[in-house]
Amino acid sequence: MAEYVLPALYALFLWWFSTGAILYLDGLPPRTFKWSMLGATAVLAGAFYGLERTSDDTSVGGAYAAFSCGLLIWGWQQISFYMGYVTGPRKQMCAPGCSGWPHFVHALQASLYHEISILISLGLCLWLTWDAPNHTGLWTFLILWWMHESARLNVFLGVRNLNEDFLPEHMAFLKSFLNKKPMNLLFPFSVTISTVATMWVGQQAWWATTPFDAASYSFLTVLMALAVLEHWFLVLPLPSEKLWSWGLASREPVLVEATVPAKPSRTAIRTKIDRDDR
Repeated sequence: MAEYVLPALYALFLWWFSTGAILYLDGLPPRTFKWSMLGATAVLAGAFYGLERTSDDTSVGGAYAAFSCGLLIWGWQQISFYMGYVTGPRKQMCAPGCSGWPHFVHALQASLYHEISILISLGLCLWLTWDAPNHTGLWTFLILWWMHESARLNVFLGVRNLNEDFLPEHMAFLKSFLNKKPMNLLFPFSVTISTVATMWVGQQAWWATTPFDAASYSFLTVLMALAVLEHWFLVLPLPSEKLWSWGLASREPVLVEATVPAKPSRTAIRTKIDRDDR
């Protein structure tokens, strides 16, 4: 049982911690962004290198390493977007009353470069793992992409919980592309597809014949289950932001102490009265 539980716990922790770390870094003052991006880019290069090095490794350690690399590559996409470095040509809010196809085009313009960057990273993941037996990192990236795109479409079409607090102040213009509704017509299909995929990947983990396959499919099963959970967080009255309250701490407003004017002295009051009498 440990071959399933340990990878599941590792995937759950790494997903939770990396999400909180990204939220924390994105909420820091903008002067820190260049250093965060430099560090994230160095990690990205190491993750691509690790993905290539583990592509032929079918040990349990290879599965752990490949999963970690796939998640770190995705993390760079999120940091670069929410820090405002890789977004899109549109950086202003949508005009009030804008709807339909023009509204969708404006939303796409706000994240166009980000979407292109994801496709480039996906192409690199495919190239580095082509004809190799270890595709854990590639599938990790693909599942995270699915979670991201499906959730983005659902908040665009309308859900109960928009999680506006997750957006840093400098990306507040994205709020104009979010719609608050109890649910939208895409949501049932998104949840159903994710649930079926979770069950299928879970079966592959249960039927695994090698420790590598058990670990690899356990990672992917947890990610798909988290995709389902994230979708339900969008429509159920649950405070999901509390899961990352520590990551959102960097966005807490700084209380400015009010300065109380000094009480004028009696001499100053008398001088003013004398001047008024004149």
